[in-house]
Amino acid sequence: YGVSRETRLATFVELLREEAAKQNLIAPSTLEQVWARHIVDSAQLITHAPEDGIFLDIGSGAGLPGIVIALLRDAPVELVEPRRLRTDFLSRVAGELGLSNVTVHTAKIERTSGPAAVITARAVAPLVDLFRIAAHRSTSSTVWVLPKGRIAQSEVAEARRKWHGSFHVEPSVTAPDSLIVVAREVRPR
Repeated sequence: YGVSRETRLATFVELLREEAAKQNLIAPSTLEQVWARHIVDSAQLITHAPEDGIFLDIGSGAGLPGIVIALLRDAPVELVEPRRLRTDFLSRVAGELGLSNVTVHTAKIERTSGPAAVITARAVAPLVDLFRIAAHRSTSSTVWVLPKGRIAQSEVAEARRKWHGSFHVEPSVTAPDSLIVVAREVRPR
């Protein structure tokens, strides 16, 4: 991705470490493996997404994957997080890193609007619930790229009972038992 993007990623990691001491952004046990566990894990989502359009990150929290995505691509990234302390952190990070492609919303996803090209959420809710609360941000061409860990297959099976769409599961590059759900044309049954 180039030296300038990698340098800004390193700066983000330092900001994340500092803020993690003040608020519960990531598990303390993952701080030693922050690059593999959080940065690479977030960056890999880009390979499953189209290059243009809004990349919507629901429950952005620590900026994972949203800030990482914004650092690695120039298209707009929208971060939606209901907790003010976390959005204050995200806004400060976007400012310090010069991320003019980032918009931060202090809100629940249900209170936002506008179509997104890509929707992601990391450790927010089961697929059925994510589709329910964010379907209004989706169009027929939206790609949902959702890290789900080892429970991905069972969540897809559950989602298929209430939602139509093309669902497939991809392996994560960071852990052999971690999976990513990629869904297209998601709509209610």
